[in-house]
Amino acid sequence: MFEIITPLFISLIVGGTLIGIIFGAIPGMTATMAVAVCLPLTYSLGLDNGLALLLGLYVGGISGGLVPAILLGIPGTPSSITTTFDGYPMAQRGEGEKALRIGIVSSLVGGLISLLVLDLFAPTLADFAIKFSYVEKFLIIFFALTVMAALSSDMLLGIFSGVLGIFVSLIGTYDISRGGNGELRLVPPGTEYWLESGFSLLPVLIGLFGLAAILEQAEIGVPKGHSASEVKVGKHTRFSFGVFKGESFNLLRSSLIGTFVGILPGVGGSAASIISYTNAKTFSKRPENFGKGEPAGIIASESGNNGLTGGALVPLLSLGIPGDSTTALLIGAFTLQGIQVGPLFIGNNPGTWDAMIIAMLIANIAMFAMMYFAIRYFALVVTIPKHILFPVILMMCVIGAYTINYGIMFDVWTLLIFGVLGWLFTKLRLEVAPFIIGFILGPSAEIYFIKSLESFGDVTIFFTKSWIAVILWVLIIGSVAGAVLMAKKNRQVAEEPV
Repeated sequence: MFEIITPLFISLIVGGTLIGIIFGAIPGMTATMAVAVCLPLTYSLGLDNGLALLLGLYVGGISGGLVPAILLGIPGTPSSITTTFDGYPMAQRGEGEKALRIGIVSSLVGGLISLLVLDLFAPTLADFAIKFSYVEKFLIIFFALTVMAALSSDMLLGIFSGVLGIFVSLIGTYDISRGGNGELRLVPPGTEYWLESGFSLLPVLIGLFGLAAILEQAEIGVPKGHSASEVKVGKHTRFSFGVFKGESFNLLRSSLIGTFVGILPGVGGSAASIISYTNAKTFSKRPENFGKGEPAGIIASESGNNGLTGGALVPLLSLGIPGDSTTALLIGAFTLQGIQVGPLFIGNNPGTWDAMIIAMLIANIAMFAMMYFAIRYFALVVTIPKHILFPVILMMCVIGAYTINYGIMFDVWTLLIFGVLGWLFTKLRLEVAPFIIGFILGPSAEIYFIKSLESFGDVTIFFTKSWIAVILWVLIIGSVAGAVLMAKKNRQVAEEPV
């Protein structure tokens, strides 16, 4: 195991964590965007070193969002929305440094607890999933898509987004290995040459999570950045670990909530932090203080959203299903190295599995060390002018898309197409996460569905194959029914007179 730890390996983790913190600390930029931009670099690094860089970016990007959330009241990433509720009021009282360090310690605890869950449960789940037939594998993917749709802001739009992703993934040659006849399908006339193999995964990912974010920010307007005088960390109240006295249960509960939410496919860090924050407020002895600068609120939010990091890797490495949009990008790193994630991955690649666990551990420690002891310098990241930053990122996106498949110009057009499509999604209220996970899982779902029918010859096999299939159908129906009831309740609340 320890031969994995080389100076290059550690440097990539620490460097990735640093870059991730910077991305997360700049409002409008996210951990997903950081991973998308740096994904092409992993091709020349090899799988273990490439994953070291990307996991550092992931951990740093999630954690960095607390900086502008606390100091400016602007969430750096979607997962740090609830950090603003109590972090910003503390900063306004001159307790910015104390609030930042509370968030940093909570982030470390959430990340380490989720890593422990990943290490304990992913191999066990993978060993169990190896026994699945094509029927159970198809139903697992179906369940993943229903969970994503159910937890979307609008269930029907979530379902449509996922189905649209599957539809786009099927463009190209109807591969014989999928049970097809080798003919082209869903290909517009005149594009046969370019779309023979469909859209390449990596330019699609970079477009949806890199270029789309730049277009969205450009539409809002690109401010020159906040001046250093606006960023007041404050020194009025010194930080003490005594602030966590009596908050151990809140810290543990929020970390486990974030981890569990991460395991649910496509839900995301914002849901993890919101659910953690809501639970902390519900069970608090001082619920009236929440939203006014209550440290327990920051503890819940930051331990919850960092709990996502390990949790989201559980379904990815054990079932081949991404837990969130960032882990969907990690599939691109495996694709570059010709490795398929799924139930056999951990058993067939024990060295890479060990490398990922070690990388996550080092990344969390590096995140804590850098942010805790140099938080005043990271606070200045929010002053970087976006009109300088975005052109550099755009150039990296284009170069990455062009070189990823050895210089194919159509991949740059793919980047542009899906960058614009990702920007339009926000206008049409479509969900990017269900779309991209549908795009990734669509070909596998097709194979499992066709192979199931070829093997058993009857569609009723999806309902009667095994007790696992029955349980999966119960979960599928439960996720949809729960979403319908939740939507009905939300409508009733909205219609109530104020």
